Amino acid sequence: MNQTIKAAAVGYSCIDMYEKLNKFYPTGNGIDWGVHLQRRGVQISVVSAVGNDSYGQLMKEMLEKEGMDISHLRVEDGATCLQKMELRNGADRVHLDAVEGVMENYELSEDDRAFVKTFPYMHTDLFGNALKYLKEFREAGVQVVMDFSVFSDDPEYNSDENYKNVDYAFLSYTEEDEYIREHIKRIQSFGPKIVTATLGENGSISYDGEKYYRYGIVPTEVVNTVGAGDAYIAGFTYGIMHGMSIPECQKLGAEISSQAISVFEPY
Repeated sequence: MNQTIKAAAVGYSCIDMYEKLNKFYPTGNGIDWGVHLQRRGVQISVVSAVGNDSYGQLMKEMLEKEGMDISHLRVEDGATCLQKMELRNGADRVHLDAVEGVMENYELSEDDRAFVKTFPYMHTDLFGNALKYLKEFREAGVQVVMDFSVFSDDPEYNSDENYKNVDYAFLSYTEEDEYIREHIKRIQSFGPKIVTATLGENGSISYDGEKYYRYGIVPTEVVNTVGAGDAYIAGFTYGIMHGMSIPECQKLGAEISSQAISVFEPY
């Protein structure tokens, strides 16, 4: 019998709030990634924090309903992080403002870090205050999946140290051009096994140190573009976990991303 693969979603969590539509749901880069993987049989543990309010309770209930482990989802005095959102041009999501709440000063505890070190894979982002521990995690044998989002060329995050402590790096861009080819090639040179840029409607491009791999999209009716990147990363990661080739990983990422944008929630 195959042993269940386990992974940790470490870092940022929040509630996306569409005030004009009176809609909201629990989310976060690692949360979305984790939900997609959990639904495909990977056991996900969430390492993050919520407030002791109704939104925090909503987050806990959603994750438990999905079967995810929340033993390290810390409940702190204060408000759960809120990300105010808006839809424009029918389905394009726009970030308006963030109320950081308990995520503002969130730090991984010593117990959290010891817990993360027990996993073969982890996912994190730029805003969950986990960057300074990536070296520690990798030295413990954890494979790090890192979402740089649209900030990979931001001086605050465009750090050689960040890149070299990542196994699978993902970032967002708009199209394949000379800049993005050289950018992902440079990032890969610091140590990641594979660097992938998702390109919206233009698909994705990956680089493994030897060649570029390209894949398009799976057409669908777009309801909300939020979570497209997280869904793609989940599919790609699932492929890595199961020994798939890079094109197969890209294909699965595109398929799950297509499913995600066809519903309002990001999963």
